Amino acid sequence: MPKPLVMISAGGTGGHLFPAEALAGILRARGCGIVLVTDNRIGELAERFPADEVVAIPAATPSGRSPLAALRAVVTLARGFFRARRLIARARPDVVVGFGGYPTVPPLLAGSLAGCRTVLHEQNGVIGRANRFLAGRVTHLASSVPELRGISDAMKAKLVMTGNPVRANVLEAAKIPYPAINADSLLELLVFGGSQGARIMSDIVPQAIALLTPEMRARIRITQQARPEDLERVRDVYAQNGVSAEIAPFFRDLPGRIARSHLVISRSGASTVSELAVIGRPAILVPLPGALDQDQAANAALLSDAGAALMLPQTEFTPQRLAQELTSRLADPEGLTKAAQAAKSAGIPDAAERLADLVMRLARKQG
Repeated sequence: MPKPLVMISAGGTGGHLFPAEALAGILRARGCGIVLVTDNRIGELAERFPADEVVAIPAATPSGRSPLAALRAVVTLARGFFRARRLIARARPDVVVGFGGYPTVPPLLAGSLAGCRTVLHEQNGVIGRANRFLAGRVTHLASSVPELRGISDAMKAKLVMTGNPVRANVLEAAKIPYPAINADSLLELLVFGGSQGARIMSDIVPQAIALLTPEMRARIRITQQARPEDLERVRDVYAQNGVSAEIAPFFRDLPGRIARSHLVISRSGASTVSELAVIGRPAILVPLPGALDQDQAANAALLSDAGAALMLPQTEFTPQRLAQELTSRLADPEGLTKAAQAAKSAGIPDAAERLADLVMRLARKQG
């Protein structure tokens, strides 16, 4: 009997590709063939993705611009659809799995029309626009959260809660216990914000640290992501205030750094929130403002409601407010430890296995 073939579709950014990579790794270990369908943004991520074939197809986002630009995006998606339809006719996948974003639309739509069994995974706490468009056409809708917002009753009938798959290096980091901390020890502070959010972290966090007393600054060691154009000014502020800091535009070992931290300050993308929960680290989360779906706010609320994080709207994320929050945490190391435990209890480390179980059941039925 030939091995099942699973076609995985994901937009070419980490938020979509990381859970897709986690699922692909599990499915390959179970003997499946993998075809990844994505867009041209994937770059070097394609080299490590566990797929037998990687195919880039045209995709675009038909929103937020002029009517002419929206029309061009629709035409691009149509080109992607016909490319995906030819690919499905050639590869004949048993299951097509999508991880959201408009690059997912052509393969999932083509797969559905071709009679393939289809799974759509939503990483965020509120369903995105592309996934909302596709949800009525797929076999199952998999969710990272128990109560996915923004879906109809018809969509709820297809809903399966799996959690958000995390990669193997996150599961390894999750084995590291929360670092012991007391009133005299160093607080390891990790700050990152992703490509869309690092500027606000560079603007606010160094100024907040500068507002602390010298005694408190001496108790903090910082690891911070900053854009290349912000590196020097961030380093200068910390150096002027005698703060030990490592600043870089990118950290390849971010899960390990999360595990070694006592507190994280970050945006609240779906992968970030899932990794914080699985590894079990407290956080101050600043959702990206302006998003139509307010997905990052919904993600942050999951850890906030669990007592694992403080959610600060960007309007309240000021140097003065952050300095107050850091002061209170330095004075309450036991509270940090309890928040870490709360984060860990909210994590779903076997999410990739759960989603793989669903895909394998559908593959057997298709076969």
